[in-house]
Amino acid sequence: MPHDVEFPSEGVTLRGWLTVPAGDGPHPAIVVSGGFGGVKEVFLHHNYPQVFADAGFVVLNYDHINCGTSDGTPRQELDPIKQQRGYKDAITFLAGHPDVDAERIGIWGTSYSGGHVLAVAASDRRVKCVVSQAMTISGRDNTIARNSPAAVVDLYRRFAEDRLARQRGEAPVRVQAFADDSDSVRFIESLPPEYVENWKNEITLRSWELYAEYEPAAFIERISPTPLLMVIPTGDTMTPSADGLSAYNRALEPKALVTVDGDHYAVYGEAFETTSGAARDWFLTHL
Repeated sequence: MPHDVEFPSEGVTLRGWLTVPAGDGPHPAIVVSGGFGGVKEVFLHHNYPQVFADAGFVVLNYDHINCGTSDGTPRQELDPIKQQRGYKDAITFLAGHPDVDAERIGIWGTSYSGGHVLAVAASDRRVKCVVSQAMTISGRDNTIARNSPAAVVDLYRRFAEDRLARQRGEAPVRVQAFADDSDSVRFIESLPPEYVENWKNEITLRSWELYAEYEPAAFIERISPTPLLMVIPTGDTMTPSADGLSAYNRALEPKALVTVDGDHYAVYGEAFETTSGAARDWFLTHL
């Protein structure tokens, strides 16, 4: 059973759940975190951490800085670089845990954090295996694709106004993370209420500014020689599958690709057994 843990990151405390398998350790371990605005409780439904724990891994599933049960302000500000550092601090926490083999730590991420793990694995050699699923490849390209040219201009005008307001000491502008009629909200609303009670459909406007400048796959070639598995839903338009496939082609060996039918959220639904099983088997092979 998972138990509550906490660890420091960026001067604040991050909180999560640690699952330790039965039997004598030390065990290999995996760091898991959610996507854009995600919280750890969502994984109670599509339970990747449990699949990994059942295979004999210590699993740390935690909330990103500023979100869920973790500390940090402004609340609901999604800073991808701070979230990357959260992964690195989670690795440090596991490396010092008596039940963990510090030489066998892997990382798993999905959607926004699917991009994070690419960047972390490219820069942190403590990562011995990485799985990136339905991943963000280019925040800039996604921002342009999701908005009309006029809307992009207006968005950057709002970013500038928000920066000036913050400098004056005003509260950060807050916006919805997802439109009420979006696939994201429909997916969240399909989950049992207790799984999303800590989730909020709200982020700071600056979260979108940080998203628009985020290029987590810029150095994907540097992940090698760490084994990389990319899991891509072929009908994904939210984090476009074509971008993921192009990034995969730039990655060096050892690497593997798993594709599944469906949109961005298919990985958690009808393809869950395929996606979770592929990740588990990759970690079993390489950790």
